[in-house]
Amino acid sequence: MPHAERRLAGHAAIVTGASSGIGLAVAEALARAGAAVAVNYRSQREPADALVARIEAAGGRAIAVEADVSREDEVRRMFDETVAAFGRVDVLVANSGVQQDAAIADLTLDQWNTVIGVNLTGHFLCAREAVRRFRAQPREGRPARSAGTIIAMSSVHEVIPWAGHVNYAAAKGGVRMLTRSLAQEVAGDAIRVNAIAPGAIRTPINEDAWDTPEALERLLRLIPYGRIGEPDDVARAAVWLASDDADYVTGTTLFVDGGMTLYPEFRDNG
Repeated sequence: MPHAERRLAGHAAIVTGASSGIGLAVAEALARAGAAVAVNYRSQREPADALVARIEAAGGRAIAVEADVSREDEVRRMFDETVAAFGRVDVLVANSGVQQDAAIADLTLDQWNTVIGVNLTGHFLCAREAVRRFRAQPREGRPARSAGTIIAMSSVHEVIPWAGHVNYAAAKGGVRMLTRSLAQEVAGDAIRVNAIAPGAIRTPINEDAWDTPEALERLLRLIPYGRIGEPDDVARAAVWLASDDADYVTGTTLFVDGGMTLYPEFRDNG
């Protein structure tokens, strides 16, 4: 068995939306664990290239791949480029996500379609292509006990309703059932499918929720553990789920949320 710090040695991984935030931390953690990593981005090329350079400087292997995960042809090309570079693909972390928030009466169809297209359809397109590639790869010589691992980046809002964000919450609810249904379908192929549901994580997408003492105080009322999460909290969970340490885990969502889904408003009996 590889040393714990290199438990993904020999693996090749794709991380979508890896040029910032949680995706960047996940890609970097997978590389530290020994995986060759395809760093997907849609528009932020410079941070993706910078991450590739850091991984290579540390002795790892990485490439940057531009692709819009809501487009079928671009997803296929992303996998083609990964296999061309690394010879195989063993791990998919479907992390790409966007928010376009509005009250329901003001939410446009374009805002709905954009968020559903990236946050749910994009997960489907990437997962479908991953399953096809996993099934086609030779079973002998694979670096893990599984034939491949899919990790979907969900959210606490797969279970917590979120007024004013119905497109985002609907997409994450869809990711929950996509994960469970797909896991049920492909378990017989030795493919594992799980999700990670982060709570409040310190990333640019939610900066207005933590960038002042007042905002942070309001946010911490929702987190029983008493601190905001960091991207590396999620990244460590992703490494575990991708590794043989989690080989008997499929069809589940791992909540990385400091207890946010414990509904802390009810600590004093409501």
